[in-house]
Amino acid sequence: MPRKFVDLSIFLENDVLSDPPAFAPKIQYFTHENTFEQIQPFFPGLKKGDLPDGEGWAVETVALSTHNGTHLDAPYHFHSTMNKALGHQEPSIAIHEVPLDWCFQPGVKLDFTSLADGYVVQAADVEAELKRINHTLSPLEIVVVNTRAGKRYGSADYVSSGCGMGYEATMYLLERGIRLTGTDAWSWDAPFVHTAVKYGETKDASLIWEGHKAGRDIGYCHLEKLHNLEVLPPTGFYISCFPHKIRGASAGWTRAVAIFDDKLMAA
Repeated sequence: MPRKFVDLSIFLENDVLSDPPAFAPKIQYFTHENTFEQIQPFFPGLKKGDLPDGEGWAVETVALSTHNGTHLDAPYHFHSTMNKALGHQEPSIAIHEVPLDWCFQPGVKLDFTSLADGYVVQAADVEAELKRINHTLSPLEIVVVNTRAGKRYGSADYVSSGCGMGYEATMYLLERGIRLTGTDAWSWDAPFVHTAVKYGETKDASLIWEGHKAGRDIGYCHLEKLHNLEVLPPTGFYISCFPHKIRGASAGWTRAVAIFDDKLMAA
């Protein structure tokens, strides 16, 4: 039986809400009908009609943040240093320095779709979900969390949807050897609109981006804006999520894919 592949990535596209408007990707499409002017300077004397069917090439120009689309955040995104809790604080690694073996490992899916938008997941929630799915974490497994946001992609409330992973929950994973995580929400942390309310009440800045900031203590990566997590079982698949190699960057785009092995499919 052939392997099964599940695409875990969203599109890079215009006019679909996947980021706050100021951060949205912008793609300009050039079709076969309007690119002759790009080709002609290479070949003096060339006329449009000389080309087969008068067609040029198709090409696009794209204005992007490294955090548009499904992408992998590097520890450098979270803080300038990492691994303080491991006793050897060091400069955070950028996306081109992320170990490749972090990016192809067995996957584990935690189902947090029942949790309210803005809820901050705690270590006890992670522990309870692992118990429910009868799984003990192994180092380097890729742990992804399925939130309510996955079903809201493209909707006006996507960016404000889903629960977020708190500092304690993130550290629970990292202390057990997990180095790459992921979410179908816009951010690994709770949506800012909800955190802003809590900050306004408490003025406690440690609430801001607390899951990301766990990377100060143990360096790790996470995927954001995943897709199709609801079709995955809790375990029994691999995730491939190699990032684009952008020197010194805080993130890199990735075509994240879940891969079901022949033997697992046959079972």
